[in-house]
Amino acid sequence: MFSKEESAKIRKEFWTSFGKSFPRKWLLYNTKVKGFSFKFVADRKKAMIALDLEHTDEIANELLYDQLLSLKTILTTEYLPEVIYDATYELESGKIIHRIYVSHEIKFSIHNKNTWRDCYEFFVKEMTQFELFFNEYEDLIKQAI
Repeated sequence: MFSKEESAKIRKEFWTSFGKSFPRKWLLYNTKVKGFSFKFVADRKKAMIALDLEHTDEIANELLYDQLLSLKTILTTEYLPEVIYDATYELESGKIIHRIYVSHEIKFSIHNKNTWRDCYEFFVKEMTQFELFFNEYEDLIKQAI
């Protein structure tokens, strides 16, 4: 078991190492769509790449999710075959959001450095595909709101 400080240090080392190993400017929050952001997620039990829809306007949030649902076949056949659409994803905070994500299926823990390399490669491969999809369909997605 790690203390809070040790765990924080390991998390910081994980993300710093990722940035140094794969130096690249990721899209993440810079989508120019309010409440629409890509995320890398890694914790003690799982890793994933995600597209989170958290628009403050509930109607806009639903319209964005519906637009992405209409693109699901394209996303799964051309970019991310393992993608999961979850209209009621619960964050650790208890907040419910719309999340579209791909889980890293290989055993992973941010506290186990032996699992980091596979996770990094997963992040790069899958997030690149997510960004390619967004770049191709950005105008259509933005039309939703």
